[in-house]
Amino acid sequence: MRAGPSQEEIRRHNLGALLRHVHLSGPTSRAELTSRMGLNRSTIMALTADLTAAGLVREELPRETGRAGRPSLVVRPESARVYVFALDVGVDRLVAARVGLGGTILDRRETVRRRGDFSLEEIVGPLAAFTRQMHRRTRPDTVCVGVAAAFSGGVGHGDGVVRFGPNMVTVDDVPFAEEMTRRLAFGLPVTVGNDANLAALAEQTRGVGVGCRDLVYLHGDVGVGGGVIVNGQLLGGHLGFGGEVGHMIVNPDKGRLCGCGSHGCLEAEVGERALLEAAGRFGSRVGRDAVRAAVDAADRGDVVAQAALSRVGDWLGLGVSNLVNLFNPEMVVFGGTLREIYLGSAAQVRSRLALDALAPCREQLRLRTSALGDDATLVGAAELAFSQVLADPLEVLARAGS
Repeated sequence: MRAGPSQEEIRRHNLGALLRHVHLSGPTSRAELTSRMGLNRSTIMALTADLTAAGLVREELPRETGRAGRPSLVVRPESARVYVFALDVGVDRLVAARVGLGGTILDRRETVRRRGDFSLEEIVGPLAAFTRQMHRRTRPDTVCVGVAAAFSGGVGHGDGVVRFGPNMVTVDDVPFAEEMTRRLAFGLPVTVGNDANLAALAEQTRGVGVGCRDLVYLHGDVGVGGGVIVNGQLLGGHLGFGGEVGHMIVNPDKGRLCGCGSHGCLEAEVGERALLEAAGRFGSRVGRDAVRAAVDAADRGDVVAQAALSRVGDWLGLGVSNLVNLFNPEMVVFGGTLREIYLGSAAQVRSRLALDALAPCREQLRLRTSALGDDATLVGAAELAFSQVLADPLEVLARAGS
């Protein structure tokens, strides 16, 4: 017979749960924490005292209460003291940010990445330089509790090795996490996740999907990625490659060639190249600005751009219909360049849903655009970096401090 959790395990769990509430919700009163966590006031007071002593939170009187009687102290995250580094490796950009507890971006660096053959050095070099620059600017009393990266490619469970990345050309079993950890030499392992998966978690915790337990996130860049959240948990799959919705076949007979080698993948039919070629705009400009310019041209009456957007929207609607039938999500979120593409082709997407999605699955479905915009993947990387300190605050802080 298995024994129940010890008092220390319960305390560790409650410390993490309280810190997570403050991290995600911002300044929160003791009274509200008591209500949310279902614990008594003396327990909440003891937990906040431990976290305050560790330098993770601070307690203050509320600025205004509007109520008679003794006000409940407000618990605030120590955003300026406790932080992580979040990295974002996209097809054509590299971003590094120092993010404080509570999700506040304290410092940020960004550069353009040239498209073409993948070189580990051209990724790790700039990101390591950016991170060291930001680290040198921190005060002596601050502490880094994690480093994580969002990568535009398939990343297996736990090892930080990028197994594939059709739009990064030559990516194949690249030990990105190991090399990044070595170059930074912070004494902290770098964790890595697929960019669309992390963006899905970011939208669920900090974006348009807060409170939503069943969500599909679709991310447009050069290709299309996705993250599927079922009953509050990210669907990772057996080896960690779950959610590659961009490589779902939607047009097998006459489909366009995809970077993965197949024909008719969703990303081949709705990605950057498909839209720009159909709009007669491919070649002169590429990237997010080019996609947004094509959508804007359609909105201003360009008939060629309108026809291209209608075609892409039809394929997008077919892909969404398949995902809705498979997962019955409460919400589908369009992020990256798919945000603009969806806004410009919503009629086609909804028409396809009406035709191809099962009625019970679409009845209460909400279609939304990302609230975090181009930073969704970066925010997701930050949340991945914070995950250990939220699971065991005092242990992780002690280890990081030493």
